[in-house]
Amino acid sequence: MAEASTSKALTTLLKGLEWVYDRAVSGAPGLDSASDLAATYRQQYATPDEAIDALIKWQIAKAATAGFLTNIGGTMTLPVSLPANLVSALYIQIRMIAAVAEIRGHDIHSDQVRTFVLACLCGTSVMDVVKDFSVMVGTGLAQQAILHMSAKTLKKINHTVALFLLTKTGATASINLSKLVPVIGGVISGALDGALTRAYGNTAKRLFLPILPAPIAA
Repeated sequence: MAEASTSKALTTLLKGLEWVYDRAVSGAPGLDSASDLAATYRQQYATPDEAIDALIKWQIAKAATAGFLTNIGGTMTLPVSLPANLVSALYIQIRMIAAVAEIRGHDIHSDQVRTFVLACLCGTSVMDVVKDFSVMVGTGLAQQAILHMSAKTLKKINHTVALFLLTKTGATASINLSKLVPVIGGVISGALDGALTRAYGNTAKRLFLPILPAPIAA
């Protein structure tokens, strides 16, 4: 029974993460997409690093208002049942991470980048989560490895990320997805948990290094 409950919770969370990622990349009604956000900060700052630091700073400072929650929950229908404040927090955080990846030159429409954007939700534990998949996070070589990962490997990493997040709830048999709110980041008095948002942003900076031009053959 416990195993079935865990499996159901994993499926629900994975579907929810995928849904939020698609909205964050394509944009929600009245809200900028990750690409729009990346373009805005690239235009305002001289270097990618300055743009990323400013982006993270403002995502920490800005509140997810009641109007934002209405936008997400009222105009679109989730494919699964997730707490509204969890969806709101996830949208802002995943959009921020994806924008960091785009500023660094990564294709946020690729399945590989999608997987590692979601992996950033593990925060500083991302190394432990992906270590079994021979991914050396934070090295230039890792960026090339990411691009060539198979669909099967990506699926396994997605599953591991979701399991990590569920495990952090401390639940055992019947997992309550609402407990994920303080783990991933929730809306408290109209504001995101700044510490978690900062952690995810810094994780994205470590993982998504600048794409280097391919060496010219001699």
